[in-house]
Amino acid sequence: MNSPPVNDEERIDKTVGRRRQVPAGFDAGMKLQSLAVDLHRAFKHRWAPKGVYRFKTHEEADAWMMKMLARSQMPRS
Repeated sequence: MNSPPVNDEERIDKTVGRRRQVPAGFDAGMKLQSLAVDLHRAFKHRWAPKGVYRFKTHEEADAWMMKMLARSQMPRS
């Protein structure tokens, strides 16, 4: 009979590395939610219309975002 390639009776004493405690997903989500609420209160209205926006380049998307942010800071008449 063939012996297994790993000795089950041997105790492994060496540990390599350490586990880092990962942030709790719920807590991170709640922080993001509170940031969204703070931003909504700061702008007092949507800074961009609802919808899905597609851009050909990142530069085009950045220019659109700056335009929308600037527009949101102008007083409404």
